[in-house]
Amino acid sequence: MMEVAAAAPWTDMLERNQASGRADTLLGSSSLTLAPLMADSVSVRRSQPIFITSHSTLVFVVSFLTIVRFYSHFSRARSESCSSVPSIPNPFPELCSPSKSPVLISSLPPQSSAKHLIKVYGEDSHSRPVWVSSGATAREVCHLLVQTAHCSDQENWALLEVHPTLGLERCLEDHEVVLEVQASWSLKSDTRFVFCKNYAKYEFFRKPMLFFPECMISDSADVTKAKTSSALIQNLLKSGACPEIQGFLHLKEPNRKSWKKVYFFLRRSGLYSSTKGSSKEPRHLQYVADLNDLNVYSVVNSRKLYGAPNDFTFCIKSSRSPVRSQDLKMMCAENEQTRRCWTSAFRLFKYGKQLQCNYQLSKSTPLVPLGLEGRRLTESTSEASLVAMDFSGKAGGRVIQNPAEAQSAEKEEGQAWRRREALRCSLPNLNSGPKPSSIHVSQPWFHGGVSRKEAQRLIEKQGLVDGMFLIRESQQHGQCFVLSLSHQLKIKHYLVIPCEDGGRKYFTIDDGLTLFIDLLQLVEFHQINKGILPVCLKHPCVCVAL
Repeated sequence: MMEVAAAAPWTDMLERNQASGRADTLLGSSSLTLAPLMADSVSVRRSQPIFITSHSTLVFVVSFLTIVRFYSHFSRARSESCSSVPSIPNPFPELCSPSKSPVLISSLPPQSSAKHLIKVYGEDSHSRPVWVSSGATAREVCHLLVQTAHCSDQENWALLEVHPTLGLERCLEDHEVVLEVQASWSLKSDTRFVFCKNYAKYEFFRKPMLFFPECMISDSADVTKAKTSSALIQNLLKSGACPEIQGFLHLKEPNRKSWKKVYFFLRRSGLYSSTKGSSKEPRHLQYVADLNDLNVYSVVNSRKLYGAPNDFTFCIKSSRSPVRSQDLKMMCAENEQTRRCWTSAFRLFKYGKQLQCNYQLSKSTPLVPLGLEGRRLTESTSEASLVAMDFSGKAGGRVIQNPAEAQSAEKEEGQAWRRREALRCSLPNLNSGPKPSSIHVSQPWFHGGVSRKEAQRLIEKQGLVDGMFLIRESQQHGQCFVLSLSHQLKIKHYLVIPCEDGGRKYFTIDDGLTLFIDLLQLVEFHQINKGILPVCLKHPCVCVAL
């Protein structure tokens, strides 16, 4: 076995080459000739391995650096002599700085794009990391999550800013930049983004009477002149004129557990409180907060956390500072409608026409994943070609032109189909393949054994609009279910009782007057017919696992 000679001859050769100018000669040729490391008289058999001792490592370091240096000089010389010659790929891009070396930028590793990683939680407490751009809005992030989670519908999704320790929740506006909101959080806090449904985000545009009681609205220019709920929104969006929202609220005193009743006025210029009853005189008004510099949060479990008089609590805080308990202004309303009026007025007075643009954008065609545009176009074209037909006459079928008649025919056909389906499932010859009684388990509106309080929390978080519902297992009655339904900002619960008729099991909510073979048929029936319910089932309360 042979050992490689020491590094002295090699370093001497480099010094002689640099002194004599052989480096310039090497740059003019297209190949590199290296001097041998040992004498010519010593022969080395290529089939035999060569062992290298530890003190000879310097030889390879020097040779490696020489190759890198040669490549840098060679590339500079070629680029100066002839720009048309194709460039040589850099074998060691990580050793050369792009700003100080002639190495091609394309050969370097790609620079990091303007993407940022955020963590979004679902309502099942599981999170998903999401890469978003620096200017991504809440609406864009929601559509990205809709495509990722394969949600059935595209709209009415929202991104919540949740502070679990403080019990605060806020729905981000569609135009808000997500990373800017995250930048205002404290590093030690447990704040998170939660992806869920919110049907009430723009409900005040559809039903202003439900959100703005006329007793709380007054004209700021003429205090004796009353305003209607629809006029409030119309004047605000058309001319920018803002009425006053006024009323009593319970205010938590700073650094104390007590609450006091204060009369507040909300104007475009800000929020004011009266130091003397409900007086509007300027000497009795005290400035509380600026609308442009605050966010409004609903408070969860406010009685336990803050000793509030009831559960209809909200708070305001500066949008530029981190959330701290000492900076929160806690307010408590008498009922849900009053709280909804104040929080909605804060949003409308602060953003104005921007909310209307968001609302119009939410009604437009939703974003679809790449590659589905053609399918969406085909589906819309095929649906547009469908018409309602009537085959009851003797002259054959006719096209139903009246929309009301077409809708009535659709409902009658749906009811007839359900009657036929119920009759088919009740026949004795179908015992070989009966419909499974647990078909409701796979439905998005079924929430298993959640408690009554948790069901109310889920419905409240997703908007508390008329027709929102879910079905859960009863905790007090075995083998029974409960239908929880939202109507006029209140949640009502209906017991679904199992019963038997003719040896077959059914479900009913009206003491056996109407029987259903399973919960799915019960829901489908009440999506068209109110029955004993105050409103038809419209919006299922769903929880998506990310």
